[in-house]
Amino acid sequence: MIKTYRKTATITAEQFDGSDEMADKYELIDIGTMIEAHHSPELYLMGATKKVVVGDWIITNKFNSHALLTNEEFRQMYAELPVIPKAVADWIEKCKQNDQAIASALDQTAMSSGIWDYFRKYRTRTQWISMQNTFARAWLDGYQIED
Repeated sequence: MIKTYRKTATITAEQFDGSDEMADKYELIDIGTMIEAHHSPELYLMGATKKVVVGDWIITNKFNSHALLTNEEFRQMYAELPVIPKAVADWIEKCKQNDQAIASALDQTAMSSGIWDYFRKYRTRTQWISMQNTFARAWLDGYQIED
C-alpha cells in the first residue's frame, strides 16, 4: 500500500550566485576550462546530474549533504520560516514546555499583555487570520526571530 508523507525537516538554502567562493564552498565539480583562477560555467554539484546555474538553490540538510533545485522547484517546495517577535517566540516555547495545545496558546485570557499587543495589531479579519496562520506555522514548523 502506498502512503503519502509530508516533509517536515528544516533545511538551509543558498541561492547560487556564480561566484568562485560559492563554487569552492560547495566543492562544485568544474568540467569546463578554467579561465585563470576562475571557474568555468560548467559546474556540477557532486551527485547531481544537472549543471548548476546562477539562480539555482543549493539545499543543505541536517546531515550536511547537498541537493540542487532550480529556483522554480525551490519556490514550489519550500516556504521561508515565519518571522515573529521574540516575545511571541518565548510564548510559544513556554506553552510547549507546559504541554499546552495550540488552541489554549491562542487564548487571550492566558496571554501576557506583550503577546496580546502583537495580536491586537490587526485591522481586518484577513489580517487576524493571517496572524493566526503565522503563529500556527511558527508553532509547527519553527520560526525566525525578527530583528
